[in-house]
Amino acid sequence: MFHNLDYHGRFAPSPTGSLHFGSLVAAVASYADALHHQGSWLVRMEDVDEGRTVKGSADEILRTLEAFGFEWDQPVLLQSQRKPRYREILDQLQQQRLAYTCSCSRSEVAVHARMGVEGPVYPGTCRKTATDKILGKAIRIRTNREEICFEDRIQNRHCQVLERDVGDFIIHRADGYTAYQLAVVVDDADQGITQIVRGADLLLSTPRQIYLQKHLGFSRPAYAHVPLVTDIQGRKLSKQDLAHPVSAGKPLSSLKSAWAFLQQPPAPEEPGSVQEFWQWAASIWDIGRITTGHL
Repeated sequence: MFHNLDYHGRFAPSPTGSLHFGSLVAAVASYADALHHQGSWLVRMEDVDEGRTVKGSADEILRTLEAFGFEWDQPVLLQSQRKPRYREILDQLQQQRLAYTCSCSRSEVAVHARMGVEGPVYPGTCRKTATDKILGKAIRIRTNREEICFEDRIQNRHCQVLERDVGDFIIHRADGYTAYQLAVVVDDADQGITQIVRGADLLLSTPRQIYLQKHLGFSRPAYAHVPLVTDIQGRKLSKQDLAHPVSAGKPLSSLKSAWAFLQQPPAPEEPGSVQEFWQWAASIWDIGRITTGHL
């Protein structure tokens, strides 16, 4: 099916419930972009936070994706099975003195922090007092005043100065789980991902991931963040509130709705199957049609 060895995309849902329409939109955009560029496309289960994982939801999500005609080119990767790899990277960052332990609680941080782009900016309390003992403590990465910029294929140019806008952020949590920001960077690098098409809720996380890529010597993928699907109150749809799960019994209807949300042209004729839909979609897909913001 795929021929372009330079394009490697992925879809990485969290198995915390059924696949909802917002996640389907991201999956359709990612898959259509890979098909259009004749690249490879992978599925990864981001279950690094095992406390939030709902039993059976990973299998349910995969069955739903199959019903919608998605095909992935390698076995599904599970973050929960990659703890030794994350530990190896954490050790590397600590040996380089780029990471340090932190015993601050959220409430303690909030007392002294100012607000940044996504919440309180860590004030650096433990930078000078950290120890090598990590049990029961978080691990943070040292940030600096370098401006990190990237050109998003949909959302245009974005820049952050991490020390100012985010602060030293957590890469390993006090409860023992690897933080999302580190896990996703390691996984994308190990899987050779070159193109990341995902929801705009992760747009502000991207400079943190680029910062980690730089310090770990990883290549930087290209990014495209699709607009979020929201409810009538303007809130992002999520599996946690059981919002708008898609039905595997009516895949074409949901695929066409996702396609329309992504501002792609309607099919000249009604596809007879999901396979026919994807054959047509691969030829007509144009990420440049997507405008920024909420639709």
